[in-house]
Amino acid sequence: MELQLIEYFRQRIPRYPCVRLGIGDDAAIIDLDLPQCVITTDVLMDGIDFRLTEVAPEAAGRKALAVNLSDLAAMAASPKACVVGLVLPEKGGMDLAKRLYDGLLSIARDFQIAVAGGDTNSWDGPLVISITAIGSPSPGGGLSRAGALPGDRIIVTGDFGGSILGKHLAFTPRVWEAIYLYRTYEVHAGIDVSDSLALDLWRMTQESRCGAVVHADRVPVSEASHRLATQSKSRMKPLDHALYDGEDFELILAVPPAEAERMLRDQPLSVPLTDIGEFLPERGLWLEKGKKRTALEPKGYQHKFF
Repeated sequence: MELQLIEYFRQRIPRYPCVRLGIGDDAAIIDLDLPQCVITTDVLMDGIDFRLTEVAPEAAGRKALAVNLSDLAAMAASPKACVVGLVLPEKGGMDLAKRLYDGLLSIARDFQIAVAGGDTNSWDGPLVISITAIGSPSPGGGLSRAGALPGDRIIVTGDFGGSILGKHLAFTPRVWEAIYLYRTYEVHAGIDVSDSLALDLWRMTQESRCGAVVHADRVPVSEASHRLATQSKSRMKPLDHALYDGEDFELILAVPPAEAERMLRDQPLSVPLTDIGEFLPERGLWLEKGKKRTALEPKGYQHKFF
């Protein structure tokens, strides 16, 4: 069974020049020709990050690689290669693996990232996918969560909230957008929004050792947030969904004021750029409505460990 699957992957997975030795050996040899590389890993599990009873395996496979690409986007790094670990359910694992790879390879082609190898296993539990992606940093080292300065504007891509209605599976990682913005404008720091706008902005302030204030009327609230607010039994408002839902996979960037003005004037991307607030010298996270400023709770999705 495993040998058949490996041979199937060998036939299906495109070859890239950077992979000198790939599927079928004990380890891959990747020729990056770089002094440094960017590495990220994400683990996704059926029942936590998606539900195979509700979504197609192709969508789950696509998401598994897309979340890694979003991490590379947060660093303004170009995708190069990845390795894929699959822990498959004992029943139906062969067909499931093929369909997962169909989805994974579709987005790999879009972003020209080589699948250099991986591993498979099986057990009597749910599907687990672990992907490690490798990228090349932009000139100057790229972005990190640290580096935001007091006075920097909080610039975001796209809109927020309600991703559970579909975006959490079908989002586009902002890889090329991040690279373009980093190379064209002065950008001090960045992060992708995986767990929530509020929580990931807070993480950025923690690493940058500063605070931030978000202006409520500037937050780009998605249409999905409005739809979810009318359906939700929790009585959350559209703004609450935008601040706390997570899995938007948009970018938060710290940009000096003059550069932010130029960026907003240019609007160089296919998705809108919005100024939602500013970074502050004092620690803390705040939400401003009119002239009233209140604490913004950094809540969102977090894995629980006991």
